[in-house]
Amino acid sequence: MNLPQFSIGQLAQRAGCKVETVHYYEKAGLMPNPPRTDGGHRVYTLPHVKRLNFIRRSRELGFSIQHIKELLRFIDEPDHYCCEVQAIATLHARAVQQKIDDLERLKAALDKMVSQCKGHRYSIEECPIIDALYVEK
Repeated sequence: MNLPQFSIGQLAQRAGCKVETVHYYEKAGLMPNPPRTDGGHRVYTLPHVKRLNFIRRSRELGFSIQHIKELLRFIDEPDHYCCEVQAIATLHARAVQQKIDDLERLKAALDKMVSQCKGHRYSIEECPIIDALYVEK
């Protein structure tokens, strides 16, 4: 049974990305080197589309290239278990939570600075936001 074949442009279109993105993922080692025609053009099939969609979705969720490589290794090599994927996802979820906590602290600091501003009643020299940005930690 012959699988449908796609050019790199068709692959990119099916996955909703640019050709440059496909090249980047190939260079990063996430996409396997596809077979080539006698003329040297890359030939992709449905498994390539599926893999590219997996990579793109993983990136949308913020997984690093290294973590995606590990996830793909679990898929490509036999004898791996879901708990290995769970471990990576758990580490990533913790990192995301840390970023959320950092952003909440940042927002609170900005809200405090903004609340101290009296707007048009002060000149820029008297602006509490500007003053707060000058303070050394």
